[in-house]
Amino acid sequence: MDYRSLGRTGVMVSPLCLGAMNFGGPTDEADSIAIINFALDGGINFIDTANVYNGGESERIVGKALKENGKREHVVLATKVHGRIGNGPNDQGNSRYHILKACEDSLRRLQTDTIDLYQLHRPDLVVPQDETLRACDDLVRAGKVRYIGCSTHPAWMVMEALATSEQLGIARYISEQPPYNLLDRRIENELVPLCQKYGLALLPWSPLAGGILAGRYQQKDAYPEGSRAERSGAMFRDRVTQTALDVAVALGQMAQERGLTSSQLALLWCKDQPGVTAPIIGPRTMAHLEDALPLLEITLSDADRPLFDALVHPGNAVADFHNSNPWMKARI
Repeated sequence: MDYRSLGRTGVMVSPLCLGAMNFGGPTDEADSIAIINFALDGGINFIDTANVYNGGESERIVGKALKENGKREHVVLATKVHGRIGNGPNDQGNSRYHILKACEDSLRRLQTDTIDLYQLHRPDLVVPQDETLRACDDLVRAGKVRYIGCSTHPAWMVMEALATSEQLGIARYISEQPPYNLLDRRIENELVPLCQKYGLALLPWSPLAGGILAGRYQQKDAYPEGSRAERSGAMFRDRVTQTALDVAVALGQMAQERGLTSSQLALLWCKDQPGVTAPIIGPRTMAHLEDALPLLEITLSDADRPLFDALVHPGNAVADFHNSNPWMKARI
């Protein structure tokens, strides 16, 4: 397996990142720990979670697993801050007040002294970025965080953050974690070129489009029991468009011709897109992980790239995976 540099840091990570959003609900603790151990044994050395996932249970389970298996020092551990974690007016956002407190809470749940990659889960459209970045820089200088990154930020805010860090001489983002899959390719217009130019790692979330590209949905308004749309409600259901389902059918035919599952081909496309460092896979079951792991050793054929572009043109979208963003006005 070829490991990839995490941006311009030189830290080497597996070309797939284990996402922990399902750990603690719907995936119980025992199964979550089994998935973590199997992923690490299979070559993955990069785990991503967030303080808001299942009320902190995801972080707690990841921390417990790494404590029990003794592999913390062999894992690049990432978590995120921004979302609401309490009822108080300051229990959310990217203020210095919230970031410093939330980091201490994450360190405790993760049972670690240092978070390798601490990410702003969403942009804060009220708090100035210099306050946010100064707080993150203090965490880096204190040794509580090694690197900082952002998630689901517009390209202009990423660029503003890089310029602010340069101006102030403080820690800079080394990564961005955007929604990216064959159904929503809009980051190719500005964010991907920006990250390539300035050496930021791209860590796409939802590379399987929440199961749409895995062939999970057969009809626009029919949601299988236990599916993301059935569990997550209106925001995800709006992403299940008829065009998206048509693309999924075509992708399934391509996958069958290549001896792959639909989910494997969708993940392979995302993993090997220009600028991508490591898509985040979020297995709910061991079977989901077993389906993804072979992709660590497979490379997308250049001859196949025009076939994907014919399904969804570069830079375009047929389903809206930015509909959880406070800044995105366009809707599909």
